[in-house]
Amino acid sequence: MKKSKKKNRRGFIKEASTGAAGFMIVPRHVLGGRGFTAPSDKLNLAAIGAGGKGGSDIWNSYADGENNVVALADVDTKNAARTVERFPKAKFYKDFRMMLNEMGDEIDAVTISTPDHVHGIAANMAIQRGMHVYVQKPLTHNIYEARKLTEAAREHKVVTQMGNQGASHPGQEQLAKWFAEGHIGNVHTVNVWTNRPVWPQGIPKPEGDAALPDHLSKSDWDLYIGPAEHVDYHRLYHTFKWRGWWNFGTGALGDMGCHLMDIPFRMLQLGYPTEVECSVGAVFTRDWSPEYIPEGCPPSSTVQLGFNPTANNNSKINFTWSDGGIRPFHPSIIPADHPIGDNDSTNGVMMIGDKGVLTSGTYGMVPKMYLNDGTLVEMDKNFESKNKYLDKPESGHQYAWQAACKAGFNSKEHKALTSSFDYAGPMTETVLMGNLAIRSYSLSKVMSSGHRDYYGRKKLLWNGEKMEITNFEEANQFVSRPYRKGWKFI
Repeated sequence: MKKSKKKNRRGFIKEASTGAAGFMIVPRHVLGGRGFTAPSDKLNLAAIGAGGKGGSDIWNSYADGENNVVALADVDTKNAARTVERFPKAKFYKDFRMMLNEMGDEIDAVTISTPDHVHGIAANMAIQRGMHVYVQKPLTHNIYEARKLTEAAREHKVVTQMGNQGASHPGQEQLAKWFAEGHIGNVHTVNVWTNRPVWPQGIPKPEGDAALPDHLSKSDWDLYIGPAEHVDYHRLYHTFKWRGWWNFGTGALGDMGCHLMDIPFRMLQLGYPTEVECSVGAVFTRDWSPEYIPEGCPPSSTVQLGFNPTANNNSKINFTWSDGGIRPFHPSIIPADHPIGDNDSTNGVMMIGDKGVLTSGTYGMVPKMYLNDGTLVEMDKNFESKNKYLDKPESGHQYAWQAACKAGFNSKEHKALTSSFDYAGPMTETVLMGNLAIRSYSLSKVMSSGHRDYYGRKKLLWNGEKMEITNFEEANQFVSRPYRKGWKFI
């Protein structure tokens, strides 16, 4: 690597003369390690993905001026315009790879808020350069990437956080407290559900080369595709609607799984699932012949995961996820006119134990406990949360991360994070196991009769340590993905 002629090749250097002495501000990780307190006590931040959620992630990490924002990267200048306006001194890039290569020595920490297919590659590139990372949920597009990011974060000793902000909501603390006190006993059944997708999904792949919007060039679109298989631009891929296509997104599970499944995964201290099976909603536009859309996520699905007993729950667990507006039925212990989950029942979590049931909505909101004797317990209005950043946006989820970056790897602030990759990595793997089953469900071959034989519709047995389906080899193609030239995950 060519050496720089700068005074410090990893420095974002500013000098102010004070008599004969110079005063120097450089990134915190340059000056003697990640626990070092720089004179300015500020992080130099960059954002990969600066529009939409990316805008709020970098803004909340900026923490009202407690840190510097030195660089922004986004393919879509229109989406990123508000963030660019907020940080006029930040250098702007369309290609985040160029940003990391050119400004790597000037950046302490990065927020990553792109479509799902870029999360893993962008985060890995930043981690390999010693940068702390905040990555939107789901952590990655596939299981392999989640495992490798978890390992890389430990190896390079960086502070990490996934963007499932509900993990910092006090409702989750209340649920965990009730469970730890033994009120509902051992949990044997978990139901999680969502009204997602709320974007077009289960529809045929767009055909033809649609005209690019004025603010996007062909090279911009190529950057947007990134590691994925090339497809021509279509408005059903960008913006937001990318979630419904396996090329870019991870469907309803990717959107809401890391918010909702987080609650039982954390409380029950779940490890890798042992098995997964799914059922997927079909789309009929012709009599007796369902549409075959392997490129797109389904309109609805139900996934069942099996877990062994854990250190704090002495029972095997049947864990069921439902999306597309399909939700579980009321257990007899919950009154018929009570909502389950959210106040409108559209999203939720229900953990059924031998002594009672815990329920909550999105992010752990509206936590409730129903006991077998008919008692209903709701969250105490005076509940004392351990989260000291509740006055910050999104329960302080980004604020806690930036504070931990300043404190350093393995600091008490780092260990207190609710979604450090040591936790978020394995949890994301479990979420994405559902997608592995859904994609296997679509595997088929055309028979001589012209009908399709869907040979992947079976229970899949999972060896979590080896990241391997043990009873159906073809399903293992979905553990990772092919990468386009120039975008390989290393």
